[in-house]
Amino acid sequence: MARSNASGATIPGAHVTLAVARSPLGDEYQGRSLSAQLSLPYLGTVRPKDVRNADVLLFPDDQGLCLQITGKGAPGPVRAEFVSGKMGYRREHGGGSGELVARAVGLHKTRARLHVVDATAGLGQDAFVLASLGCRVSLFERNPVIHALLADGLSRAALNDECAPIIERMTLRAESSIDWLSASVGTPDSPHVADIIYLDPMFPQLGKSAMVKKEMQVFRSVVGDDVDAATLLDAALAVARYRVVVKRPRKAPAIPGPEPSVRVEGKSSRYDIYPVRALPPR
Repeated sequence: MARSNASGATIPGAHVTLAVARSPLGDEYQGRSLSAQLSLPYLGTVRPKDVRNADVLLFPDDQGLCLQITGKGAPGPVRAEFVSGKMGYRREHGGGSGELVARAVGLHKTRARLHVVDATAGLGQDAFVLASLGCRVSLFERNPVIHALLADGLSRAALNDECAPIIERMTLRAESSIDWLSASVGTPDSPHVADIIYLDPMFPQLGKSAMVKKEMQVFRSVVGDDVDAATLLDAALAVARYRVVVKRPRKAPAIPGPEPSVRVEGKSSRYDIYPVRALPPR
């Protein structure tokens, strides 16, 4: 396997050093392209457990692009996956409009085909659920590493016959949603840029037991906290037609600003709802 003396680089906001590498069956062109686009060193073909000069790898393997923590005993890869795994199961056996995110958006109250802006898309899981229920979803992910993961997952899902119609309703954008929302106030006749604006900002860690899932551990190390969540909420409230929905840990305080009017609670998380006007009737 190829070896490199190059050290990992940092992405703004990240708490770790990153590099790009690949498995023996990973796409070398993809790896080198990502290295150039993100200004990250390319380590060639490696075994992640042997890497010492980067904390996290952006890593094409035989299943697509993933994030992989390096070193011995590291947890397995994290990727945007819609065809199989948890999202595949939710697609085949999920609760439809009864899912918490669907209830928070209000899909049980209307037959309208809503346009949802997912302003903090991450791995796109909630956006995929909403798109599977008929919503048109615009996804914003400003972190370039997470954006690369999500773009890869959407591209692979578009090749699956069952997922392709859902992916057609999802549009990924590589820019700050705050900037886009602030610049998209619209006109007096049409001041709204989306029916629903959905926010799931990275929240400060609440204690030693928080963020135990491996994908969230990796996310925190790569993305950091969204310290501008209050600014994002203000920007969303200015241009949402029907409501803004914010996902939070169940016991976390609301984002600073106006108090939500309604909450939908689950076992570990909740959705704070900020209504602007009533949804169109069923």
